[in-house]
Amino acid sequence: MDWRGRRGSRNIEDRRGQTSRGGAAVGGVGMVALLIIGYFLGIDVTPLLQDGGISQPVESREITEADRAAGEFVSVTLADTEEIWADVFREQVGRAYQPAKLVLFTGATQSPCGGASGATGPFYCPTDKKAYLDTDFFVTLEKRLGAKGDFAAAYVVAHEIAHHVQNELGILSKANQIRSQVSEAESNAISVRIELQADCLSGIWARRAAQAFGSIDRGDIEEAVNAARQIGDDTLQRASGQRPMPHTFTHGTSEQRARWFVTGLGSGQLSDCDTFSTDDL
Repeated sequence: MDWRGRRGSRNIEDRRGQTSRGGAAVGGVGMVALLIIGYFLGIDVTPLLQDGGISQPVESREITEADRAAGEFVSVTLADTEEIWADVFREQVGRAYQPAKLVLFTGATQSPCGGASGATGPFYCPTDKKAYLDTDFFVTLEKRLGAKGDFAAAYVVAHEIAHHVQNELGILSKANQIRSQVSEAESNAISVRIELQADCLSGIWARRAAQAFGSIDRGDIEEAVNAARQIGDDTLQRASGQRPMPHTFTHGTSEQRARWFVTGLGSGQLSDCDTFSTDDL
């Protein structure tokens, strides 16, 4: 993915280097398993990491060159999403797209949807219409989850912005309202449809980015598809030493996530990303 030297977004809120509190009492394989569960199953595992009673003082972290490069990469990727979704909304929705802000942080920060930490992973908060991302997650994505490459990281950004697209279309609020009124198993099933649609929307973004910017090649697309596979609920549960339990899935299987991304990639049409009207996920 050729991103250096390209336009960045102004909708970045950089909180990196601010003070944060951390604690850890779980080491080795146990910590890895907890982080994997937290990153993609939507569970804040910070209390579990602090169970041993070891608490570290509040401290600030220096912004490294790697941090700066990651921030520039996210800014360029976010700018790409803004341009692409503005075009898609104009062509397929008939109205203007209002972009999201993206908060960069290290360690921990606060949002109207609750605390954000390295253990919660990237997420979108519909209340303030902001996506939250600790760029250290890109290291975890590559070294622990087996999803390498710039475009795998870009897919993560595009997926969170896809939740903003859902919010702008009124889909996210309706789905979450229903989730609050049903059983946990039914809520999880709706969550899967939300996430798979976001994967499909990410595919639309990838298709348009390849066409508009000429900065993406076949290898980049393969990186994104691989990333989608690596973060399926079944794969993550196996990686954490569990037997896959479909009733607990909140994001979809590896096969589903990759397939819906490819659906959006091949179609480019919002109408083909309707995961709520199909029985074939």
